Amino acid sequence: MPARKDPDASTSVPCFYGAELRYKREQAGLTLEQLAEGSFRGISFLSQIERGERRMPMDLAKHADERLGTDGFFQRRCEDAAKARRVGHPLYFADVPELEKQAETLEEWAPNVLPGLLQTEAYFRGLLRHEAPHLPPATVEERVRARIARAELWKRPDRPDYWGILRESVITQTSLPPADMAEQLEHVLHLVQSSQSVLQVVPETTSWHPLLYGMAKIMTFADAPPVMWTEGNHDGQIVDFPASVKGYRRSYDRLRAVALPPDASLVLIEQAARTYRHEAQQQA
Repeated sequence: MPARKDPDASTSVPCFYGAELRYKREQAGLTLEQLAEGSFRGISFLSQIERGERRMPMDLAKHADERLGTDGFFQRRCEDAAKARRVGHPLYFADVPELEKQAETLEEWAPNVLPGLLQTEAYFRGLLRHEAPHLPPATVEERVRARIARAELWKRPDRPDYWGILRESVITQTSLPPADMAEQLEHVLHLVQSSQSVLQVVPETTSWHPLLYGMAKIMTFADAPPVMWTEGNHDGQIVDFPASVKGYRRSYDRLRAVALPPDASLVLIEQAARTYRHEAQQQA
């Protein structure tokens, strides 16, 4: 995360919201610690809201209005900021793209599908067809645009260091046409190699291992504590309680140990890509 600076309120609704919160807090002569007191929210969480990186929940908006005497301003604007964040994303995911942009490191465990930052448009559309066939076409297009926008992260010179771990079945078991899956794996290889990232694969022969039951994304920052994101089919949560994040950190480090080495993992992905490409040519 970059050094602390005043948020540019002109860049987005959440940044405007955060800048206004900081202005009102300083006008009232309160520190972050003093404003957070009695709110059941951490100081780092409040600081991230002021920088436009996190969405303010309604309970904290009410607390801020009471402490700052702002006559319901933050409660009234709370939903506006939330809507601005979640364009193209489910509400529960609204804060994650901004956190990804601010992170120094991103470490992901993907046991079921490829991580969103690595997905091609065809892959994501395939997922939506199977996981959310009820979505209206306009919503599908909105989500596709948002997914593509997230991947702009790879073009930034200050992008976070990336380390991903996949289960082998993510590569070998798919409902996508072979040509689309070949393109997807070739895209993964290009991203990993061009960005000097690290990608490992947990082989199917490893039946039991750490983080067996779900995905995990650990994000670290230059001037804020690390957080962890975990997600299910219809919800997800940011975990920032230090002991819980430490537990995920320990499990992720042990997961690295049971995964194939990075070079061997890329060879496996290359072989799978060639197999899919050959199948596609045979079908043509």
